[in-house]
Amino acid sequence: QQLATGTGIAPFRSFLWKMFFEKHDDYKATWLTEKKPNLIFVVVINYLQEFDKMKAKAPENFRVDYAISREQANDKGEKMYIQTRMAQYAPELWELLKKDNTFVYMCGLKGMEKGIDDIMVSLAANDGIDWFDYKKQLKKAEQWNVEVY
Repeated sequence: QQLATGTGIAPFRSFLWKMFFEKHDDYKATWLTEKKPNLIFVVVINYLQEFDKMKAKAPENFRVDYAISREQANDKGEKMYIQTRMAQYAPELWELLKKDNTFVYMCGLKGMEKGIDDIMVSLAANDGIDWFDYKKQLKKAEQWNVEVY
């Protein structure tokens, strides 16, 4: 999972660029060969075509969804921020987060983190789990990586 706002997508974008558009036989992520979809939430209009090309190369296991707050809204008419888009996939995201082969890289604006925590608190509570304790476990296992500013 990659969660990013604006230039926060840059580190992951370079990883994907190398994997999709350069010839490196030894540089393949396992999820590209496992036929399991992955979600990437992006808020960078400049890269839409680039990510759509990546999706075309691996349609079975590379999903891209956009959250463009200035152009999109949810069913309630609210601006489409990353956390707004994530709420639409909440049960699926929670199931992925419970797996030990899911890694989250969150990079971008600090405000995004609180919105994501707000979603995860209720999802975790449904399973009788304290989100903040669980997030600490994910961090310790290097499955939850955050770089916000």
